[in-house]
Amino acid sequence: MSATVKAHGMDGTLVEPDWPPLTLAEVRQVLAQFPALGEPLEILSVSPRPLSAAGVVRTENGTLFIKRHHRTVRDAEGLLEEHRFLVYLHDAGAQVPRVLSSASGQTAIEIGEWTYEVHETPASVDLYEEAISWTPFRTASHARAAGQALARLHLAAQGFDAPIRKPQPLVASFTIFAARDPSVELERYLAARPVLASNAAVRVDSKQALQLLAPFHAQLLPLLPALRPLWTHNDLHASNLFWSDRSDDAKATAIIDFGLADRTNAVHDLANAIERNIVEWLVLVADPAHPDDVPIHLDHLHALLDGYESVRPLSTEEAAALAPMTALCHAEFALSEAEYFLAALHSNEKASMAYDGWLVGHARWFRSSAGRELLEAIHRWAANHAQRPQEVGKP
Repeated sequence: MSATVKAHGMDGTLVEPDWPPLTLAEVRQVLAQFPALGEPLEILSVSPRPLSAAGVVRTENGTLFIKRHHRTVRDAEGLLEEHRFLVYLHDAGAQVPRVLSSASGQTAIEIGEWTYEVHETPASVDLYEEAISWTPFRTASHARAAGQALARLHLAAQGFDAPIRKPQPLVASFTIFAARDPSVELERYLAARPVLASNAAVRVDSKQALQLLAPFHAQLLPLLPALRPLWTHNDLHASNLFWSDRSDDAKATAIIDFGLADRTNAVHDLANAIERNIVEWLVLVADPAHPDDVPIHLDHLHALLDGYESVRPLSTEEAAALAPMTALCHAEFALSEAEYFLAALHSNEKASMAYDGWLVGHARWFRSSAGRELLEAIHRWAANHAQRPQEVGKP
């Protein structure tokens, strides 16, 4: 493996990583607690994802995936929230990698200022390994396969009844706009995160985002009782899927990276998949003065929805909730990213990109012509959906 390691930057370019890459000596120290996995021999690849350090490691007994978090981002307790969900999904037959336990039965390993996790590597193709979030699928067929994979995950997640996660950075929760009065819930959200509550710019931008998003919350509010709570992935980008092969018609074979998972609902998760894959937000980052130039991929949108409903048909209320939820779903994660940048990286510059560029910028975009075009397309789909028999979908 090359000694030069780059990470995905906030504007889509490759940059120096915020966290030092894994080393073989470090991996050896971690795997000493997993003697059944054998001696590590080589770090085969390093993940370009910017929020942690991770890589695929070859050992005497095969390959595995190791991820390292700073403990201000994920301590053992926070990581175990994800692992319990993964174990439940795996036991339910979901196509997710198995999280591995140490000789003492631990899956979250704390060493110094770091927390580590070790996973099996899926026996399929990491087709979008270098793809950056907010970049599109290669084909509509891939979008359809992703929708099917997400629906299968939602079926497997039924019955997992853990509470919402504790306050911590980098979680895509859904509480502010799940409330009748988002302004009250926003204050509660900020109060649980002192680094945000004490930042005047975060408070100003949060209130501005609430105003921009208020019409969408008004649309969603009467539909909220129909959205049953469900633990969800909340980051279904093409790069968080493994694939059957490298063809244009490849099938999604596994879902990885449950770092953003929380107790939300199926519509929130599906809206996140739309937000992550259908809108090319990096174009807005490069040219925020021209929001109507941001590409949207409506063919991929319809393929994603068709794939999802071929496995798990949405109710009429869920379908009607999807458009306003798409405008709202990113808000809390933008705040969570701001918390990460302020509390873990101590970077006001990067934090402002989250609370101004992503929280307010994305909210404002949904009021633009391009944003309205996307939401109107989802509304039209929902209206057509309401005219169809409810038993249309089948696995």
